[in-house]
Amino acid sequence: MKRRISTSLAPQAIGPYSQGIKCGNLLFVSGQIAIDPSTGKLVEGDIKTQTKRVLENIKAIVEAAGGSMKDIVRTTCYLTDISLFKDFNEAYASFFEEDPPARTTIEVSALPRQGALVEIDAIAYIEQ
Repeated sequence: MKRRISTSLAPQAIGPYSQGIKCGNLLFVSGQIAIDPSTGKLVEGDIKTQTKRVLENIKAIVEAAGGSMKDIVRTTCYLTDISLFKDFNEAYASFFEEDPPARTTIEVSALPRQGALVEIDAIAYIEQ
């Protein structure tokens, strides 16, 4: 059974995709960039600031599906500048202090919104 997950506490989809799709116990969270859902604008700031906003958006979607950040089992992280990895990693680690998910981090040439430094998608396992 497939169910669309949507919350006003994360940015609304700006294209033909859902914030998240729950299929059984799995939740697939679409890639999030550092958009503040209250303004619809990209947050200004460094990679740490943007990473925190991205993970707050992911947290809102996971919670809307009935889960928590502890339920995330996998993330894929896209950075526009891999030299920012250390600062990115510090901000990321603050959301996953215990049993962090499996992760891949990739440098990309650009992201969908100019000025975006990071995008993260996630998969969570949420027990019913």
